[in-house]
Amino acid sequence: MNRPQIRTLGRSLGVVLTFFLSQQLFAQQPAPSSTPIPGPPAQAGQPAAHSPLEKLLEGKVKAEWEAFKNKDKKAYSDLLADDYMGVEDDNQGQRVKYQAANEIDRSVIASYHLFALKVLPLGPNAALVTYEITMMFPPKAVVRFKRVLVSEIWIKRDGQWKERYYQETHVK
Repeated sequence: MNRPQIRTLGRSLGVVLTFFLSQQLFAQQPAPSSTPIPGPPAQAGQPAAHSPLEKLLEGKVKAEWEAFKNKDKKAYSDLLADDYMGVEDDNQGQRVKYQAANEIDRSVIASYHLFALKVLPLGPNAALVTYEITMMFPPKAVVRFKRVLVSEIWIKRDGQWKERYYQETHVK
C-alpha cells in the first residue's frame, strides 16, 4: 500500500469508528421521560393491578358486547357518544351512532370472548381501549367465528364515559 491509500483507509476507518461510537453512545442514553400511566407496577409472578379506570372501561366494553349479543339497542346506544363514529372490517365505511345501533337488528352473535384488554389514559377525560375479541355465531351461520382487534376511544362528558370512536381489524 502506498501513502495516499493508507491515508484514505485511515480516514475511512475514522469515519466508521466515529459512527459506531456515536451509535453506542446514543443507544445507552435513557429515553426521554413521558407522563407515567397511573397505577402501581406489577410484581414478578403477580398479575398487574387494574386501575379504577381500567375496571370501569372493561365493564363498559363488556356491557357493549352483552347489549349486542342480547339485541338490546337502547343499552348499546346509551354507551355511545352522540358524535360516535365506528369503522368495522366489512368494507361498509364509517358508521354514526344510529347506524351502529341499527346493526343490532341484524346481529347473530351467539357468544364472544374478550381478551388482552388494555386501557391507555389519554388525559383525565379520554382513554384508548384496545382488545381482541372472538365472536361465535350460531351453528347454522355461514361464518362460525370471527376474530378482530379493536381500538376504541372513550371520552368522559357530563360525568359519563361514552364510546366516541370504534375501529376493528380482522385477524385471520
